[in-house]
Amino acid sequence: MKKILVTGGLGYIGSHTVVELQNSGFEVVIIDNLSNTTFDVLDKITSITSIKPEFVQIDLKNKKDVLQFFKNYTVDGVIHFAASKAVGESVEQPLMYYENNITTLTYVLQGMNANNVSNFIFSSSCTVYGQADELPITENAPTKPAESPYGATKKMGEIIIEDTSKVTDLRAIALRYFNPIGAHETAKIGELPLGVPQNLIPYVVQTAAGIRECLSIFGDDYPTPDGTAIRDYIHVVDLAKAHIAALNRLLNKENKAKCEFFNIGTGTGSSVLEVVKAFEKATGKKVNYKIVDRRTGDITAAYADTTLANKELGWKAKLSLEEGLASSWKWQESLLNVNL
Repeated sequence: MKKILVTGGLGYIGSHTVVELQNSGFEVVIIDNLSNTTFDVLDKITSITSIKPEFVQIDLKNKKDVLQFFKNYTVDGVIHFAASKAVGESVEQPLMYYENNITTLTYVLQGMNANNVSNFIFSSSCTVYGQADELPITENAPTKPAESPYGATKKMGEIIIEDTSKVTDLRAIALRYFNPIGAHETAKIGELPLGVPQNLIPYVVQTAAGIRECLSIFGDDYPTPDGTAIRDYIHVVDLAKAHIAALNRLLNKENKAKCEFFNIGTGTGSSVLEVVKAFEKATGKKVNYKIVDRRTGDITAAYADTTLANKELGWKAKLSLEEGLASSWKWQESLLNVNL
Protein backbone atom coordinates (compact mmCIF):
# COMPACT_ATOMS: atom_id res chain seq x y z
CA MET A 1 0.00 0.00 0.00
CA LYS A 2 1.45 3.37 -1.05
CA LYS A 3 1.72 5.98 1.69
CA ILE A 4 0.97 9.58 0.75
CA LEU A 5 1.71 12.71 2.78
CA VAL A 6 -1.05 15.31 2.58
CA THR A 7 -0.04 18.72 3.95
CA GLY A 8 -3.01 20.80 5.04
CA GLY A 9 -4.93 17.54 5.08
CA LEU A 10 -7.53 18.73 7.60
CA GLY A 11 -8.41 21.75 5.48
CA TYR A 12 -11.26 22.03 3.04
CA ILE A 13 -9.79 20.52 -0.13
CA GLY A 14 -7.26 18.46 1.81
CA SER A 15 -9.86 16.59 3.86
CA HIS A 16 -11.91 15.68 0.80
CA THR A 17 -8.76 14.48 -0.96
CA VAL A 18 -7.78 12.35 2.04
CA VAL A 19 -11.19 10.65 1.81
CA GLU A 20 -10.71 9.94 -1.91
CA LEU A 21 -7.16 8.68 -1.29
CA GLN A 22 -8.35 6.26 1.36
CA ASN A 23 -11.25 5.14 -0.83
CA SER A 24 -8.70 4.45 -3.58
CA GLY A 25 -6.55 2.23 -1.35
CA PHE A 26 -3.81 4.65 -0.30
CA GLU A 27 -2.42 5.00 3.21
CA VAL A 28 -2.40 8.62 4.32
CA VAL A 29 -0.39 10.69 6.77
CA ILE A 30 -1.60 14.24 7.35
CA ILE A 31 0.39 17.28 8.39
CA ASP A 32 -1.60 20.31 9.53
CA ASN A 33 -0.94 23.19 11.92
CA LEU A 34 -4.70 23.70 12.55
CA SER A 35 -4.45 27.40 11.63
CA ASN A 36 -7.63 27.32 9.52
CA THR A 37 -9.34 24.12 10.61
CA THR A 38 -10.13 22.05 13.69
CA PHE A 39 -8.88 18.72 14.96
CA ASP A 40 -12.30 17.07 14.85
CA VAL A 41 -12.07 16.94 11.04
CA LEU A 42 -9.80 13.93 11.58
CA ASP A 43 -12.68 12.09 13.28
CA LYS A 44 -15.07 13.12 10.50
CA ILE A 45 -12.74 11.67 7.86
CA THR A 46 -12.49 8.48 9.90
CA SER A 47 -16.27 8.20 10.19
CA ILE A 48 -16.63 8.48 6.39
CA THR A 49 -13.92 5.98 5.41
CA SER A 50 -13.71 3.80 8.56
CA ILE A 51 -9.94 4.33 8.40
CA LYS A 52 -8.16 6.78 10.69
CA PRO A 53 -5.37 8.63 8.86
CA GLU A 54 -2.13 9.20 10.71
CA PHE A 55 -1.87 12.80 11.88
CA VAL A 56 1.20 14.88 12.74
CA GLN A 57 0.75 18.45 13.95
CA ILE A 58 3.59 20.47 12.46
CA ASP A 59 3.91 24.09 11.44
CA LEU A 60 5.68 23.84 8.09
CA LYS A 61 7.36 27.20 8.75
CA ASN A 62 9.55 25.29 11.21
CA LYS A 63 12.26 23.91 8.93
CA LYS A 64 13.75 21.62 11.58
CA ASP A 65 10.41 19.90 12.19
CA VAL A 66 9.75 19.49 8.46
CA LEU A 67 13.14 17.90 7.77
CA GLN A 68 12.76 15.65 10.81
CA PHE A 69 9.37 14.46 9.56
CA PHE A 70 10.87 13.24 6.29
CA LYS A 71 13.60 11.42 8.23
CA ASN A 72 11.01 9.68 10.40
CA TYR A 73 8.41 8.80 7.76
CA THR A 74 8.74 6.93 4.49
CA VAL A 75 6.24 8.25 1.95
CA ASP A 76 5.72 7.53 -1.75
CA GLY A 77 4.43 10.96 -2.65
CA VAL A 78 3.31 14.34 -1.35
CA ILE A 79 0.16 16.34 -2.05
CA HIS A 80 0.84 19.88 -0.87
CA PHE A 81 -2.22 21.90 0.14
CA ALA A 82 -0.89 23.79 3.17
CA ALA A 83 -1.13 27.49 2.35
CA SER A 84 -3.10 30.63 3.09
CA LYS A 85 -5.64 31.13 0.32
CA ALA A 86 -7.71 34.33 0.51
CA VAL A 87 -7.12 36.93 -2.19
CA GLY A 88 -8.38 39.89 -0.17
CA GLU A 89 -6.45 38.93 2.96
CA SER A 90 -3.27 38.51 0.92
CA VAL A 91 -3.54 42.11 -0.30
CA GLU A 92 -3.78 43.27 3.31
CA GLN A 93 -1.09 40.92 4.69
CA PRO A 94 1.40 40.20 1.88
CA LEU A 95 4.33 39.29 4.12
CA MET A 96 2.28 36.65 5.94
CA TYR A 97 1.35 35.10 2.58
CA TYR A 98 4.89 35.09 1.23
CA GLU A 99 6.21 33.51 4.42
CA ASN A 100 3.44 30.95 4.77
CA ASN A 101 3.12 29.90 1.14
CA ILE A 102 6.67 30.15 -0.22
CA THR A 103 8.85 29.27 2.78
CA THR A 104 6.82 26.17 3.63
CA LEU A 105 6.93 24.92 0.02
CA THR A 106 10.73 25.16 -0.10
CA TYR A 107 11.09 23.30 3.21
CA VAL A 108 8.82 20.47 2.01
CA LEU A 109 10.79 20.17 -1.24
CA GLN A 110 14.07 20.15 0.69
CA GLY A 111 12.75 17.38 2.94
CA MET A 112 11.64 15.36 -0.08
CA ASN A 113 14.95 15.82 -1.89
CA ALA A 114 17.00 14.81 1.14
CA ASN A 115 15.00 11.60 1.51
CA ASN A 116 14.51 10.53 -2.12
CA VAL A 117 10.79 11.30 -2.35
CA SER A 118 10.11 12.28 -5.95
CA ASN A 119 6.31 12.40 -6.54
CA PHE A 120 4.77 15.80 -5.82
CA ILE A 121 1.36 17.34 -6.50
CA PHE A 122 1.04 21.07 -5.98
CA SER A 123 -2.17 22.87 -5.13
CA SER A 124 -1.95 25.72 -7.63
CA SER A 125 -4.53 28.17 -8.88
CA CYS A 126 -6.03 29.78 -11.94
CA THR A 127 -4.86 33.07 -10.43
CA VAL A 128 -1.50 32.43 -12.18
CA TYR A 129 -3.20 33.49 -15.43
CA GLY A 130 -4.34 36.88 -14.11
CA GLN A 131 -6.99 38.28 -16.43
CA ALA A 132 -6.50 35.98 -19.41
CA ASP A 133 -6.62 37.43 -22.93
CA GLU A 134 -8.84 34.59 -24.15
CA LEU A 135 -11.59 32.49 -22.56
CA PRO A 136 -11.82 29.64 -21.80
CA ILE A 137 -8.29 29.51 -20.41
CA THR A 138 -5.93 26.79 -21.65
CA GLU A 139 -2.68 25.72 -20.02
CA ASN A 140 -0.86 27.48 -22.87
CA ALA A 141 -2.22 30.86 -21.78
CA PRO A 142 0.62 33.07 -20.57
CA THR A 143 0.96 33.46 -16.83
CA LYS A 144 0.77 37.14 -16.03
CA PRO A 145 1.87 39.42 -13.22
CA ALA A 146 -0.36 38.38 -10.34
CA GLU A 147 -3.28 40.55 -9.30
CA SER A 148 -2.69 39.69 -5.62
CA PRO A 149 0.07 38.40 -3.32
CA TYR A 150 -1.87 35.11 -3.09
CA GLY A 151 -1.69 34.72 -6.85
CA ALA A 152 1.99 35.66 -6.77
CA THR A 153 2.72 32.87 -4.28
CA LYS A 154 1.09 30.29 -6.57
CA LYS A 155 3.00 31.56 -9.60
CA MET A 156 6.29 31.60 -7.68
CA GLY A 157 5.48 28.16 -6.26
CA GLU A 158 5.21 26.75 -9.78
CA ILE A 159 8.55 28.36 -10.72
CA ILE A 160 10.24 26.90 -7.63
CA ILE A 161 8.88 23.43 -8.39
CA GLU A 162 9.86 23.58 -12.07
CA ASP A 163 13.38 24.81 -11.28
CA THR A 164 13.79 22.08 -8.65
CA SER A 165 12.60 19.37 -11.06
CA LYS A 166 15.35 20.34 -13.51
CA VAL A 167 18.17 19.49 -11.11
CA THR A 168 16.69 16.77 -8.86
CA ASP A 169 14.58 13.62 -9.23
CA LEU A 170 11.41 15.61 -8.49
CA ARG A 171 8.46 14.74 -10.72
CA ALA A 172 5.61 17.14 -10.18
CA ILE A 173 2.11 18.00 -11.31
CA ALA A 174 0.64 21.42 -10.54
CA LEU A 175 -3.13 21.43 -10.57
CA ARG A 176 -4.47 24.89 -11.35
CA TYR A 177 -7.81 24.96 -9.57
CA PHE A 178 -10.60 27.23 -10.50
CA ASN A 179 -13.16 27.85 -7.68
CA PRO A 180 -13.85 24.87 -5.37
CA ILE A 181 -17.33 24.67 -3.84
CA GLY A 182 -19.57 22.13 -2.15
CA ALA A 183 -19.16 19.50 0.53
CA HIS A 184 -19.03 15.73 0.91
CA GLU A 185 -22.37 13.97 0.36
CA THR A 186 -22.38 12.82 3.99
CA ALA A 187 -22.28 16.48 5.13
CA LYS A 188 -19.56 15.44 7.59
CA ILE A 189 -16.84 17.56 6.00
CA GLY A 190 -17.07 20.82 4.08
CA GLU A 191 -15.73 24.36 3.91
CA LEU A 192 -15.59 25.94 7.36
CA PRO A 193 -13.32 28.99 7.39
CA LEU A 194 -12.43 30.24 10.83
CA GLY A 195 -13.77 33.75 11.29
CA VAL A 196 -15.42 35.77 8.51
CA PRO A 197 -15.47 33.84 5.20
CA GLN A 198 -13.19 35.18 2.48
CA ASN A 199 -14.78 33.15 -0.34
CA LEU A 200 -18.18 33.55 -1.98
CA ILE A 201 -19.99 30.28 -1.24
CA PRO A 202 -19.38 30.10 2.54
CA TYR A 203 -20.58 33.69 2.77
CA VAL A 204 -23.68 32.86 0.71
CA VAL A 205 -24.65 29.91 2.91
CA GLN A 206 -23.87 31.75 6.15
CA THR A 207 -26.05 34.65 4.98
CA ALA A 208 -28.88 32.27 4.08
CA ALA A 209 -28.50 30.70 7.53
CA GLY A 210 -28.73 34.07 9.26
CA ILE A 211 -25.16 33.97 10.56
CA ARG A 212 -24.19 36.88 8.30
CA GLU A 213 -26.55 39.81 7.85
CA CYS A 214 -25.84 40.51 4.19
CA LEU A 215 -23.67 39.25 1.34
CA SER A 216 -21.51 41.95 -0.25
CA ILE A 217 -21.14 41.52 -4.01
CA PHE A 218 -17.96 43.27 -5.04
CA GLY A 219 -18.86 45.30 -8.12
CA ASP A 220 -21.68 45.19 -10.65
CA ASP A 221 -19.86 47.23 -13.30
CA TYR A 222 -17.68 44.50 -14.79
CA PRO A 223 -17.94 43.99 -18.60
CA THR A 224 -20.06 40.84 -18.15
CA PRO A 225 -23.74 40.16 -19.00
CA ASP A 226 -25.00 41.11 -15.52
CA GLY A 227 -22.04 43.25 -14.42
CA THR A 228 -20.74 40.82 -11.77
CA ALA A 229 -17.51 38.84 -11.95
CA ILE A 230 -17.49 35.40 -13.59
CA ARG A 231 -15.77 32.31 -12.20
CA ASP A 232 -15.64 28.56 -12.82
CA TYR A 233 -17.09 26.75 -9.78
CA ILE A 234 -15.98 23.13 -9.38
CA HIS A 235 -17.34 20.66 -6.83
CA VAL A 236 -14.68 19.82 -4.23
CA VAL A 237 -15.27 16.07 -4.64
CA ASP A 238 -14.54 16.32 -8.38
CA LEU A 239 -11.46 18.35 -7.50
CA ALA A 240 -10.31 15.77 -4.95
CA LYS A 241 -10.64 13.01 -7.54
CA ALA A 242 -8.39 15.00 -9.90
CA HIS A 243 -5.61 14.61 -7.32
CA ILE A 244 -6.01 10.84 -7.37
CA ALA A 245 -5.75 10.83 -11.16
CA ALA A 246 -2.64 13.03 -11.03
CA LEU A 247 -1.05 10.89 -8.32
CA ASN A 248 -1.61 7.69 -10.27
CA ARG A 249 -0.06 9.35 -13.32
CA LEU A 250 3.12 10.02 -11.34
CA LEU A 251 3.24 6.65 -9.57
CA ASN A 252 2.75 4.84 -12.89
CA LYS A 253 5.41 7.06 -14.50
CA GLU A 254 2.96 8.20 -17.18
CA ASN A 255 3.96 11.86 -16.95
CA LYS A 256 5.32 13.35 -20.16
CA ALA A 257 7.51 15.97 -18.50
CA LYS A 258 9.25 16.40 -15.13
CA CYS A 259 6.78 19.15 -14.30
CA GLU A 260 3.25 19.23 -15.73
CA PHE A 261 0.36 21.68 -15.39
CA PHE A 262 -3.36 20.98 -15.62
CA ASN A 263 -6.45 23.17 -15.33
CA ILE A 264 -9.04 21.72 -12.97
CA GLY A 265 -12.47 23.24 -13.48
CA THR A 266 -15.81 22.60 -15.16
CA GLY A 267 -15.29 24.68 -18.29
CA THR A 268 -18.37 26.79 -17.49
CA GLY A 269 -18.32 30.32 -16.14
CA SER A 270 -21.00 31.59 -13.74
CA SER A 271 -21.42 35.16 -12.50
CA VAL A 272 -21.78 36.02 -8.83
CA LEU A 273 -25.44 36.89 -9.34
CA GLU A 274 -26.02 33.65 -11.24
CA VAL A 275 -24.50 31.74 -8.29
CA VAL A 276 -26.80 33.52 -5.82
CA LYS A 277 -29.85 32.73 -7.96
CA ALA A 278 -28.74 29.11 -8.46
CA PHE A 279 -28.32 28.75 -4.69
CA GLU A 280 -31.80 30.11 -4.05
CA LYS A 281 -33.23 27.72 -6.64
CA ALA A 282 -31.33 24.68 -5.32
CA THR A 283 -32.19 25.28 -1.66
CA GLY A 284 -35.33 27.43 -1.56
CA LYS A 285 -33.46 29.87 0.70
CA LYS A 286 -33.24 33.60 0.02
CA VAL A 287 -29.91 35.41 0.17
CA ASN A 288 -29.83 39.03 1.32
CA TYR A 289 -27.18 40.85 -0.71
CA LYS A 290 -25.97 44.32 -1.61
CA ILE A 291 -23.65 45.67 -4.28
CA VAL A 292 -20.44 47.29 -3.00
CA ASP A 293 -17.26 48.58 -4.61
CA ARG A 294 -14.95 46.21 -6.44
CA ARG A 295 -12.35 44.39 -4.35
CA THR A 296 -8.64 44.91 -5.00
CA GLY A 297 -7.07 41.88 -6.67
CA ASP A 298 -10.24 40.58 -8.33
CA ILE A 299 -10.37 39.98 -12.08
CA THR A 300 -13.36 40.16 -14.44
CA ALA A 301 -13.71 36.57 -15.62
CA ALA A 302 -11.97 33.20 -15.49
CA TYR A 303 -13.14 29.77 -16.59
CA ALA A 304 -11.20 26.73 -17.67
CA ASP A 305 -10.54 24.80 -20.81
CA THR A 306 -10.16 21.34 -19.26
CA THR A 307 -9.39 19.43 -22.47
CA LEU A 308 -5.84 18.56 -21.37
CA ALA A 309 -6.88 17.19 -17.96
CA ASN A 310 -9.74 15.25 -19.57
CA LYS A 311 -7.36 13.63 -22.05
CA GLU A 312 -4.15 13.14 -20.07
CA LEU A 313 -5.53 12.46 -16.59
CA GLY A 314 -8.67 10.66 -17.73
CA TRP A 315 -10.55 12.98 -15.40
CA LYS A 316 -13.65 15.11 -15.91
CA ALA A 317 -15.86 17.16 -13.59
CA LYS A 318 -19.20 15.42 -13.14
CA LEU A 319 -21.11 17.38 -10.49
CA SER A 320 -23.13 20.50 -11.35
CA LEU A 321 -23.13 23.99 -9.85
CA GLU A 322 -26.55 23.30 -8.30
CA GLU A 323 -25.32 20.04 -6.75
CA GLY A 324 -22.34 21.87 -5.28
CA LEU A 325 -24.51 24.62 -3.82
CA ALA A 326 -27.07 22.15 -2.45
CA SER A 327 -24.31 20.17 -0.74
CA SER A 328 -22.89 23.40 0.72
CA TRP A 329 -26.29 24.16 2.25
CA LYS A 330 -26.65 20.59 3.56
CA TRP A 331 -23.24 20.99 5.20
CA GLN A 332 -24.26 24.32 6.73
CA GLU A 333 -27.48 22.77 8.05
CA SER A 334 -25.46 20.00 9.72
CA LEU A 335 -23.37 22.67 11.47
CA LEU A 336 -26.49 24.49 12.63
CA ASN A 337 -27.90 21.25 14.07
CA VAL A 338 -24.65 20.60 15.94
CA ASN A 339 -24.73 24.08 17.44
CA LEU A 340 -28.39 23.98 18.56
